[in-house]
Amino acid sequence: MANTINLKVYKQDGSEASTIAVSKDVFGFEADASSSAMYNAVLVYRSNTRQGTAKTKKRHEVSGGGKKPWRQKGTGRARAGSIRSPLWVGGGTVFGPAGVQNFKIKQNKKEHLIALKSALTLLVKDIVVLDSLKVEGKTKDIVKVLTALKLNDNKVLLVSEDDKVLQGTSNIPSVLNRSYNNVSVYDLLNTEKLVITKEDLKKLEEELD
Repeated sequence: MANTINLKVYKQDGSEASTIAVSKDVFGFEADASSSAMYNAVLVYRSNTRQGTAKTKKRHEVSGGGKKPWRQKGTGRARAGSIRSPLWVGGGTVFGPAGVQNFKIKQNKKEHLIALKSALTLLVKDIVVLDSLKVEGKTKDIVKVLTALKLNDNKVLLVSEDDKVLQGTSNIPSVLNRSYNNVSVYDLLNTEKLVITKEDLKKLEEELD
């Protein structure tokens, strides 16, 4: 049995150019595909993108409250020393976030590699390989390519390191641009079509093989 998968290669105008063979070890990982590895990869990605800047004011940070609200005895009310007390509306928060939370977690390299291969395997039928991609950095250039490939109505992950491609995709909400060595499992699972040049496809394959 052949250890490769043939994918069609298209030109920018949407016409077929040739085919390219990719490794089943990377794009045909079905036998060892791991949903748990992909789940963990997405969990790591989402946790590591959290800023952790949420903060509430503690008792000593709330303004006011320097004066005792009323005298200690004789009023019939409970004793109170400051309006900044957590018991009061507008007072400090006892166990709120301090603004220095660290949500960083890690995934070991072997599991992450399995997760990437599994995600690519799930997406292999939706990979659109381009012979090359040359644009002038304008949104209309990218739209023209997507129209030619009939991908206007799809959420697209466009893999390219070209600055002009990045510039051209910045105003298109349905298109996410990534370099071949910065594609995450989350990106792969959160897209409908993967558009990549054959040059970057080979680089990605070598990176994961």
